[in-house]
Amino acid sequence: MQTLLLIVTFLPMLAGLGLLLIPNREESLPTVRTTALWSSVATFVLSLFLLPSFQSEAGLQFALNVPWIPQWGVNFHIAVDGISIWLVLLNTLLFPLAILTSFQSVRLREKMYYILLLLLETAVTGVFLAQDIILFYVFFEATLIPMYFLIGIWGGAKRLYATTKFVLYTMVGSLLMLGAIIGLYVKASAAGLNTFDIPTLVAAVGNGTLVLEDQFQFWAFLAFFLAFAIKVPLFPLHTWLPDAHTEAPTAGSIILAGVLLKMGTYGFIRMAIPLFPKAPYIQFGPVGLADLQSIIMALSVVGIIYGALVAAVQVDVKRLVAYSSVAHMGFIMLGLFSFNQIAVDGAILQMVNHGISTGALFMLVGFIYERRHTRLIDNFGGLAAVMPVYYTYFLIIMLSSVGLPALNGFVGEFLILLGSFQEDWLMTLIATLGVILAAVYLLFMFRRMFFGEITNAENRNLKDLNMQELVAITPLAVLTLVIGLFPSLMFRFITPSSEAFVEIATSHDEDAFETAMQDIHIDDGQGGLLSVSIPGGAK
Repeated sequence: MQTLLLIVTFLPMLAGLGLLLIPNREESLPTVRTTALWSSVATFVLSLFLLPSFQSEAGLQFALNVPWIPQWGVNFHIAVDGISIWLVLLNTLLFPLAILTSFQSVRLREKMYYILLLLLETAVTGVFLAQDIILFYVFFEATLIPMYFLIGIWGGAKRLYATTKFVLYTMVGSLLMLGAIIGLYVKASAAGLNTFDIPTLVAAVGNGTLVLEDQFQFWAFLAFFLAFAIKVPLFPLHTWLPDAHTEAPTAGSIILAGVLLKMGTYGFIRMAIPLFPKAPYIQFGPVGLADLQSIIMALSVVGIIYGALVAAVQVDVKRLVAYSSVAHMGFIMLGLFSFNQIAVDGAILQMVNHGISTGALFMLVGFIYERRHTRLIDNFGGLAAVMPVYYTYFLIIMLSSVGLPALNGFVGEFLILLGSFQEDWLMTLIATLGVILAAVYLLFMFRRMFFGEITNAENRNLKDLNMQELVAITPLAVLTLVIGLFPSLMFRFITPSSEAFVEIATSHDEDAFETAMQDIHIDDGQGGLLSVSIPGGAK
C-alpha cells in the first residue's frame, strides 16, 4: 500500500511530463486530451483501492517514510488517516471530471493547460498525504504555480488582477508560516529532536518532550493561522476568492472550490492545532477579554452571515456561488474550532460535501456559460422548459447546497450546528441564520434562471446537456444522494481520527484545571480565598 500511495501521488505528474513528448500539432490534441483524462481516471481508480485495506481506527496508515534531506531531519513521509483518505479520494475524483469539462471549453495552448492540471493534481494530493512539515510546505506552495497560470492564461478579462491577488495573499501567509516552521525547528533541535516529522513533533508536544512556551505557541499558531485562514478563506481574509473564482476557467473553479480551499481547513487539523494545542485557549488583551478560539469562531459566524448576504445581491451566478463558498467554509471553521466531537465530525464531512456540491455548481455554471457566454442571472429565465435535464441536475445540486434533508449538505451542517451549540449557543443561533439565508439566495437565483417566461430569444434554442457533460456531472449528483442517505459509510473512517484530533485540541482544558488547582492563593489570615490565577492567561 505504501507503493500505491506513491503511485497515486505522482502518476498525474508523470503523465503531465509525458505530455511534453507529444508534438505540438493540431492532430496531436486528441492524444493530449485522452492521455490527460485517462491518467487522471487511473489515479482515481487506484485511490479507491485504499478503502478496502484501510482499518477503521485512529492513526496513520500505509506510511512511506524515507530520508529526503537527512542532515536537516527532513523525510519523505506520506500516509493517510480517516480524514485525509476522503480528501484524497475527493481530489482524485474531481480532477478527471474537471479535465473532461475542459474538452469543450479550452482551445488555447491545450497541451500546456492539461500539463498544469496534472501537476496541480499531484501537488494537492501531496498536501493531503504529507506527514513532514517541509514536505507539506513544498506541496502547499507547489499548488500556486499551476493555479497562477491556469487563471492568468485561461481566465476571464480581469484574470491578471485576480491571479496576482490570489498569489500575493497566499504568499504572505506562507512566508509567515515558514518563519514559524523555522522557529519550531529551532525549539525542537534544542530539545534533541532534529526532525520535521509531524507525528513525532505532535507526540513530543503532547508528552512534554518538546516544551513550547505560551508566547511561542501564540505567535507560531498565529502565523500558521494566517496561512491557512487565507486559503480557507476565513472572513476578513476572503477578498481574493470571488475574483479568483469569477476569472478562473471552469476547471479552475471546480478544483479551487473542491479541494484547494480544503487545504486550509486540513492544515488546521493536521498541523496548526496539534502542534500548538494551547494557543487557541491563550487569552490576550488588557484584561484577557478573548481567546483565539472564541475570536476564530466569531469570525466564522461573521463569514457565514456576510457571505450569505453578499451572495444574495450578486447579479453574476458564478460570483454568487463564490460568495456562498465563504459562508459554507465559515460553517466548517465554526465546527472545527468548537472542538466538539459532533461538530468536528460534521465539519470534516462538510469539507467533502462542499467540494462535491460547490464543485458541481461551478461545473453547471460553466455548462451554461459555454452556451450563452454570459453569467448574468437576468439574462436567463425559463430554462426549465428548454433544458429539462440541466434543470434537474441544477435542482439536485442547488438543494444539496441549501442543506435539504436526504442530501449531503444537510448532514454536515446539522452536526456542526448541533455540536457547536453545546460550546457556544449564541454564536450557533446566529450561524443558523446563514442556513436560512442560503435557502433565500439560492432559491431566488434558481427561480430567476429556470422559471418564468423566456424573454431572451437566445434562450429559446439552447441545447440540453450532452453525453460528455452528463458523464461529468452525474457522479457528483449521485454522491449528493449517497452521502445524504448513508453518511455512516464515511463516519466509520472519520470518527476515530477526529476523536484523536479533538482529544489533542481539548487536552489543554485538563492542564489548565490542574494548573489552577496548584495556583490557588489563600492568604487572608482566616482561611479565606483571595484569588485564583492561571499562568499564561489560559482559559
